[in-house]
Amino acid sequence: MKYFLPALYLLFVFSAYSQNGTEISQIEKVDFKKAAAQLRILPEKMKVEGKVSYVFDVLQEADSIYIDARNMKFEELELNGKPVEYTNTGSRLWLRSDFKISENNNLSLKYEVSPSQTMYFVNWDLPENIEANRQVWTQGQGKYTSYWLPSFDDMKEKLEFDLSFDFKKGYQLVANGVLQEKLQLNDSITRWEFDMQKPMSSYLVAVATGDFMSDKFVGDSGVPVQLYYLPQDSAKAEPTYRYSDRIFSFIEKEIGVDYPWQNYKQIPVQDFLYAGMENTGTTIFANSLMTDSIGFKDRNYVNVNAHELAHQWFGNLVTETESKHHWLHEGFATYYALLAEREIFGDDYYYWKLYETAEQLKELSDDGKGEALLNPNASSLTFYQKGAWALHMLREKVGDEAFRAAVKSYLEKYKFSNVVTEDFLAEVEKTSGQDLSGFRKNWLEQSAFKANAALNSLKNSEFIKSLLEIAALREVPFSQKSEKLSEALDFPVNDYIGQEVVIQLAGEDSPETIGLYKKAFDSNNIFVRQVIAMSMDQIPLSLKSEYESLLEDESYLTKEAALFSLWMQFPEDQGRYLEKTKGIEGFYNKNVRMLWLALNLATPSYQSNKKQQVYKELSGYTATRFPVEMRENAFGYLYQLDAFSEQNLLDLLEGTQHFNRKFRNFSRELLEELLKSQEYQEKYVALSKALPESQQNYLNQKLSN
Repeated sequence: MKYFLPALYLLFVFSAYSQNGTEISQIEKVDFKKAAAQLRILPEKMKVEGKVSYVFDVLQEADSIYIDARNMKFEELELNGKPVEYTNTGSRLWLRSDFKISENNNLSLKYEVSPSQTMYFVNWDLPENIEANRQVWTQGQGKYTSYWLPSFDDMKEKLEFDLSFDFKKGYQLVANGVLQEKLQLNDSITRWEFDMQKPMSSYLVAVATGDFMSDKFVGDSGVPVQLYYLPQDSAKAEPTYRYSDRIFSFIEKEIGVDYPWQNYKQIPVQDFLYAGMENTGTTIFANSLMTDSIGFKDRNYVNVNAHELAHQWFGNLVTETESKHHWLHEGFATYYALLAEREIFGDDYYYWKLYETAEQLKELSDDGKGEALLNPNASSLTFYQKGAWALHMLREKVGDEAFRAAVKSYLEKYKFSNVVTEDFLAEVEKTSGQDLSGFRKNWLEQSAFKANAALNSLKNSEFIKSLLEIAALREVPFSQKSEKLSEALDFPVNDYIGQEVVIQLAGEDSPETIGLYKKAFDSNNIFVRQVIAMSMDQIPLSLKSEYESLLEDESYLTKEAALFSLWMQFPEDQGRYLEKTKGIEGFYNKNVRMLWLALNLATPSYQSNKKQQVYKELSGYTATRFPVEMRENAFGYLYQLDAFSEQNLLDLLEGTQHFNRKFRNFSRELLEELLKSQEYQEKYVALSKALPESQQNYLNQKLSN
């Protein structure tokens, strides 16, 4: 019996679930108010050691309470200065005691953990002589901070976190709160101490380390804002963070509630899992969003910048109780980011983005795949874009004044607490005096997208009316619409209407069409010309010189598309096109450069004495030290050239185990494609003996299929 009693005891006393499978929350019994942690991050060992002290109130008598802690080892646990009995289940630390209703209890503990996720160690496994971005960063979205810090997976448990970190000297470390002190402990370790003043959910705790530099500005309300970047990206700092001060001022003013935290920081990191994450006062985002002024025109950080900032109110200040109400985070952040872009780029941009997402939502709805906003399992498209549309329609319904007053009241009433959808709607009903039951049914509960209502709203824009008139001509024979298309290309050409005209020219080759293409080229509208580059399948000789001019445009998308099309269609000029574009890098993933390298290798007559050097560069970009965006691009071109070296094959296999899911899936799909070939099967068998165990097991599994 002695072998079974502990198991039964755990089953009945420490079960995290009720009989119906619903997870039990201790939020009614205990209120954790503060956590003070002294942490030591050991990047080479991919390990964290720490001491944490918690202050909590007992609200109801209990015989046990818990802290979420994944795969951690504990020692020296003390409750109010005395040892306390505990059980570590591997996912939770259960404390056993006679907990009476009381205030300001103190729990202290020591722990260590090697996080299997949430805290990521980038490039620390490389030899010291290899130049690479060595970083540590966290991504705790949802309920995953408990993989590196004993904390609380329940978003309803909010507490103040004061964190101190010991880390290798020579690196910048950024975390939530105000940096109170930076101490040099010895020749190799620096201590960073941060102070928070307000409570937050555990999933918003964050830390990032790296070789960062930073710029600063102060918002209109006096909030200090710090913008980080890598030294090699210093020339990209201004275009990447362009409009940041304007975005900050606009969103704070538009919301009507002062920024709720002590400061704000933005940190770009390598191989991030998403575009960005709104940790409290500390947004971490993908380094691939860093851009120069040319790339800014094609892809910029403005939307993500504004989106993550808006989350500081919607998600961080007021937090959903459960995923059913997730639109209160993502719909609001998407909507306010769009309002910020409207402030910067104008009304046409605003209505174009609404039109674009309405088309996506309508298609989903027409396919029978529409989702209600209050569906806890809805897709990102629903939570983000349908959520933004719901707010756009709600504001039109109740008016600007009532909408703004409701948002302000909602945030002030529920600050630092958790909310449900009814809490927000109640505030809107109060300020507007309107019954919102119909709105709730149509926009929050109905799975279908209200396309007709959306269209009527879009028609408030004269630009959208004009766009729809041109779009309606898609099925009309060219001879019957050429005059209207020509009029749409009159100076100044609207970005979006001009693009629609060019799309309708695709596949036409009459003299009149050539004339309209020339007019589109002459518009000098970079976005209209970009669509020409990306939609013209065959380049008429009469437009060759105009098409060649696309290589001069300040757009990396245009340069990439134009270079490939020209190289394919005019073999006699391949060397000239390559010579013209040989110094262009492109986006963060080196899109233009890698295309150039691949085309160089496929052009025997160009730089024939440099092929080995060119291949070495392209092949080298699959190395594990490079960002996943570059690696994926390089793998793609090597696959097309069928030019994998042994090291490329090893790098690909490493990718199948990468923590970045998108890159991991890409690597696995490419590996499966290669293994369809007997030649590559034999190559991998020959390489398998020297592989790490995880890679060897994965490869053996694929080879046996």
